[in-house]
Amino acid sequence: MKSFREISFSTMKTEEVFIIEGGAKLNGHVSISGAKNAALPLLASALLFDTPYEIDNIPRVQDIFTMLKLLDVIGTTHEWIDRNRIKVFPHIKNQIAPYSIVERMRASIYVLGPLVAKTGFAKVSFPGGCNFGPRPINFHIDGLKKLGVKIDIEHGFIVARADRLHGAKIIFDQKTVGGTIHLLMTAALIEDESILENVALEPEVVQIAEFLKSSGVDIEGVGGEVLKIKGKKNIIPESPVRIIPDRIEAGTFLVIGLATFSDITVDGVNPEHISSTIDKLKSAGAKIIVNGSSVRIVPEKDKIEPLFIQTAPYPGFPTDMQAQFMALLSIADGMSIIRETIYPSRFHHAYELQRMGALIEVKDGEAVIRGVDLLKGTVVNASDLRASASLVIAGLTASGKTIIKNIYHLDRGYEDFENKLSKLGARIRRKKDA
Repeated sequence: MKSFREISFSTMKTEEVFIIEGGAKLNGHVSISGAKNAALPLLASALLFDTPYEIDNIPRVQDIFTMLKLLDVIGTTHEWIDRNRIKVFPHIKNQIAPYSIVERMRASIYVLGPLVAKTGFAKVSFPGGCNFGPRPINFHIDGLKKLGVKIDIEHGFIVARADRLHGAKIIFDQKTVGGTIHLLMTAALIEDESILENVALEPEVVQIAEFLKSSGVDIEGVGGEVLKIKGKKNIIPESPVRIIPDRIEAGTFLVIGLATFSDITVDGVNPEHISSTIDKLKSAGAKIIVNGSSVRIVPEKDKIEPLFIQTAPYPGFPTDMQAQFMALLSIADGMSIIRETIYPSRFHHAYELQRMGALIEVKDGEAVIRGVDLLKGTVVNASDLRASASLVIAGLTASGKTIIKNIYHLDRGYEDFENKLSKLGARIRRKKDA
């Protein structure tokens, strides 16, 4: 077994900063990592199985190490086969997911359903994660109840019990990626038929459905808005399973290309997964060249055109790209509007961009951005994962030095980010905060 250094769990929030000297022209290719939002449920689904399996193209980001720590507490162990390939050994010795781990990552909720489906009991602390407004877990709880799970809330824990789960028809009031994935995994062990309607269509949802189907679960409607699931008690995991490319990382680097007026190619992506991002970049003035699994961005103008953006569930414009585009539009030639329909409070980054000279007004889930000629480097604080990326983009375009604090947020979802940027020619480095 090869040994690779993991990010220390105990030092996840070590005070480190990015220091960026803006104004550098970038050029070259960047390889996109696996999607953490597909990798996390693929790991959590280990609780459904009895036999080991391998996961390839797994990103080495903090959220992955948090999930591995949680699984380790439960009893499921792992072994790194290669830098981005892992072998998981399913086992359950403990059905309690403690607050000390769950507070760090919202995806921790994924262990709740599989645990109760496998053992009849689970006790999971309320999950944490990025702080950009309320993201209720009622879809998860209500769906589990319909599948026969008794839910109690005790001292900050969700306590789930079930003598026998049964199939049910569950209609989501609104599309929910986490809710769809969670209930899909839970239904995988239920021998009755379950029907999920108005499900999320994100590629990460499709991958989990395809993985479970290839593992022996009877699933109809994969890729559509209605899923029919007929599970069974003993399923054998597909192995190896390769994680799809991270569409948000790909989109982030393409935005960096346009923001810095640089020629950048992202490799190892599925262009269909980022079509809405590509469309907006074209509207902003970029030339996009798609060649198989590579997407090249070539700025064709010396200015960035303003945009109107409204976030929406896939295949609409992703909320996870909203912050990056706000940084881009801060230096656009004119007024842009971003309407956030998924998480109306997800605008904390706007106030940090203002510190760099951006002209942004936020009100009632909408941001009005009036482009300026140049942002100016200063000290800013990252408030969440995608906000971190937006501040990096702003720092790369700004004059002078930008110092970004709280970059542990970024480490949750971007693998080797500063080194990838450095190879493109960016002047960025990480250091301990003084």
